[in-house]
Amino acid sequence: MRIQSKLPDVGTTIFTVMSQLAAEHGAINLSQGFPDFDAPAGLVARVHHHMSQGMNQYAPMQGVPRLRESIARKTADLYQARVDPETEITVTAGATEALYAAITAVVQPGDEVIVLEPAYDSYVPAIQLSGGVPRFVPLTFPDYRVDWNRVRDTLNGRTRMIILNSPHNPSGTVLDEADMAALTALCADSDLLILSDEVYEHIIFDGRPHQSMLRHPALAARSFVVSSFGKTYHTTGWKTGYCIAPAPLSAEFRKIHQFLTFTANTPVQLAYADYMEDQAHYAALARFYQAKRDLFRELIGPSRFKPLPCAGTYFQVLDYSAITDAPDTAFARRLTTETGVAAIPPSVFHHDGQDHKALRFCFAKQDQTLARAAEILCRL
Repeated sequence: MRIQSKLPDVGTTIFTVMSQLAAEHGAINLSQGFPDFDAPAGLVARVHHHMSQGMNQYAPMQGVPRLRESIARKTADLYQARVDPETEITVTAGATEALYAAITAVVQPGDEVIVLEPAYDSYVPAIQLSGGVPRFVPLTFPDYRVDWNRVRDTLNGRTRMIILNSPHNPSGTVLDEADMAALTALCADSDLLILSDEVYEHIIFDGRPHQSMLRHPALAARSFVVSSFGKTYHTTGWKTGYCIAPAPLSAEFRKIHQFLTFTANTPVQLAYADYMEDQAHYAALARFYQAKRDLFRELIGPSRFKPLPCAGTYFQVLDYSAITDAPDTAFARRLTTETGVAAIPPSVFHHDGQDHKALRFCFAKQDQTLARAAEILCRL
């Protein structure tokens, strides 16, 4: 058959490639971003409870009401933002679905979308499938900050949306108050929409606050804010997320969502609603992962890798330029197949393959896993 691909330049995602390579060679997988420890036992018990009580049929398209109400309460507590659980919150089958739905809901053919690179790899395909045009602005290296002057220079009459990700994957940087002020000024007197990928909202270190778009009414009024239960509760395989947006944007979002997945897993939604009543888990998440970040950085201290700043997420970028000048894709492959530790090469998150001789490592692992990986890395 002759098939004209809608995404001719897209292959298998790097996360699948590196995880498969790690499995084939028995390497320690610090590439794909998932924990190697289990979800909270109490949360798992709540799923079992709701399954055994017969809650196994379709949930409402926009999400279980109790869960949406819990999200609204959390949003008010954390960000002092009042959102309507009936018209402004939609539960999705993972954050990736929410990102796709938000983009395809509002991006028309010919619209331009500003993408800050390195960028998570699901953004650009969704833009292209909508007929939009990605306009790339690089973050500054090695601190991965937004150059707002370059963003401003990229804006034009066709710009429909800017995609932001904080805490940022793959770099671990976070937006601060100065960034929010710059973004607010950028949006003034414009129809620019914001897609804010905030899936690591609870994983920010050293006492920094999370600058959610929801904290800032002028930005919230034009934003799709996406979050993930999987990242927060160590349940990435349950694929449940949500999107908060003003009612007119949510209405368009739901038109797409209902024909993508229609709804998310019912007993899992109910279990999250139960578990969210106690804020202790996500309140302690930053301390939990900061301890792992600090441990990993301490363990690789004797190595020739240089850790770059990491203010959030569960990823650490390591500069390997003192070890080799090989391209990051080649070094990542060799590190997996010959050395026994898998990582992600950030050049794949740049449309032009920009290579800074650094790799991204996931430290959402048991301490003994990190210790074994660091021991190997220190031999290089």
